[in-house]
Amino acid sequence: MPFLVQSLIDVQRDIYLTFADTIRAFASGGGWLDLATFLPMAIVFGAVHAMTPGHSKTVLATYLAGSTISVARGLAVSLTLSFTHVLMAVIIALFSLPLISIALGSVGRAPAMENISRSLLGLIGLWMLWRAICGHRHCDGDNKGLLVGIVAGLIPCPLTLFVMIFSMQRGVTEAGLAFAAMMMLGVATTLSTVALATVFFRQALAALIASHPLLLNRVSRVIEGLAGLILVLIAFRTVAVS
Repeated sequence: MPFLVQSLIDVQRDIYLTFADTIRAFASGGGWLDLATFLPMAIVFGAVHAMTPGHSKTVLATYLAGSTISVARGLAVSLTLSFTHVLMAVIIALFSLPLISIALGSVGRAPAMENISRSLLGLIGLWMLWRAICGHRHCDGDNKGLLVGIVAGLIPCPLTLFVMIFSMQRGVTEAGLAFAAMMMLGVATTLSTVALATVFFRQALAALIASHPLLLNRVSRVIEGLAGLILVLIAFRTVAVS
């Protein structure tokens, strides 16, 4: 496992160094055609980056495992998370560049946003725990699923932030935005894969025990309760450490 993570980090480093050279060339008068030929690599960059620890994959899988939403809704939650995750980094870079050294507690992190995100997820976890204990099982609404995606995505993507700052410092913000948009597609690819795998597994488990309605209800409540407990623990750990 450490070897796999290191390999992913190495791939990211190589792409980032190539990106830096491309941006320098673009800032020095290079054309959009040269930049466009490199942009597909940003999709790979985003997908590989999202495979590394973080990016709310655990939160996404935990929520979907404990919910009752469909494949389509699960996919929508993952896409919402991906969009918010990258967008937050772009917003921070565009509107807070002079304050970044103050706003960020350490390189690539935004502690305040982490605390807000995890605290809200903790509340969702408590709600899931209450529902599991009381036995209120019903279909999760679209709005709540999308809300989970937004809340989990409030933590900005650190590499998107680096890319945006690097581009803005060289006066080619538009190049950073183009790269960030492609990165979002890559992040969405990885998170959507996690979402689909989780929902399919949950549905397969439900089908396996569908002939025992009482058992299915109990297992569903246990899974939802565990999912809620995990979200609460993640929230507590994040806020306590900070």
